[in-house]
Amino acid sequence: MDEIRADEIRADEIRGKAEGSATVPLSVLDLVTVGQGRTATQALRTSVDIARLAERRGFHRYWVAEHHSMPGVASSSPAVILAHLAAHTERIRLGSGGVMLPNHAPLVIAEQFGTLEAMAPGRIDLGLGRAPGTDGATAAALRRTDRLGEGADDFPQQLAELTRFLDDDFPDGHPYARIHAVPGPVQATAEGGVQSAARPPIWLLGSSGFSARLAGVLGLPFAFAHHFSAQNTVPALDLYRESFRPSAVLDAPYALIGVSALAADDEREARRQVLSGALSMVRLRTGRPGLVPTPEEAEAHAFSPMEREFVDSWLVNIVHGTADEVRTGLDDLAKRTGADELMITANAHGGEARLRSYELIADAYGLPTA
Repeated sequence: MDEIRADEIRADEIRGKAEGSATVPLSVLDLVTVGQGRTATQALRTSVDIARLAERRGFHRYWVAEHHSMPGVASSSPAVILAHLAAHTERIRLGSGGVMLPNHAPLVIAEQFGTLEAMAPGRIDLGLGRAPGTDGATAAALRRTDRLGEGADDFPQQLAELTRFLDDDFPDGHPYARIHAVPGPVQATAEGGVQSAARPPIWLLGSSGFSARLAGVLGLPFAFAHHFSAQNTVPALDLYRESFRPSAVLDAPYALIGVSALAADDEREARRQVLSGALSMVRLRTGRPGLVPTPEEAEAHAFSPMEREFVDSWLVNIVHGTADEVRTGLDDLAKRTGADELMITANAHGGEARLRSYELIADAYGLPTA
């Protein structure tokens, strides 16, 4: 495995700063959810509103996640969404949580995120996952092959190739030595070049131990999907820390976890909102993906015993309630896992509930108001 270079990447581009009374930095993960009776256009406008709110209130970073063939999730093109968000924000870090690398040629990702870095210098994160972000048939359509296991198995090699493109440092004699990802460092070394050689820091994402170990061995920051794999959180973080080797990027481990959390003005409203997301997950897990149902539909739904069991197990890992209850739950989770950063995803039917949730959480921690 090639060593990961980090030209002009500073640890402070990775490590966040806790604001207000929060014990760790708080960030946002956006799935760009689309509810029944809503459009993708409205969902994307909500993403801009949440990103602006997150920037104003002192959240550290804002990531979007690659998903495909899911009517209720409009985030199939993270690079496009991030470009849009970059045009509507000024300071907050923006990134992918993540791009599913086996779905793409590494050169394409290097070009996309080099472009984003040129648009918003010093604000872009490149989070990478090895899962398809969809079902097998859709993954086969994306990758033009039904040999899906090969993509996941080749992830370390794909990562090394992507890093070489980002750093523009293939060795002499390599087939790609004369290929350059543009925008990128080659523009800094070309005659008369004044382009910064900086490139986005790479994060590895995971919901099991594979990427945890790989991130540790390479000395990269790690993001774990606690929001849908809570039972594996502590073992994966332990594995990451045990495997960690200092690198040019980090001298010590840095791990964030994605957390489902939704605050409302009262407990009942919070329960109504998260129940709609739970019903949406029931349908997704049973092969019936659709738009996120309304809270009214979720309340009226006659859950089967099997569905009820799933919903109960799903909701236990969503921190929800009043702002104070959510703050307590987030603090307990940070303490229990030792996470260095919490990335909050608020899944609900409507954008209003999501915006209100982030505002309430910011208030609960006394985050900045300007």
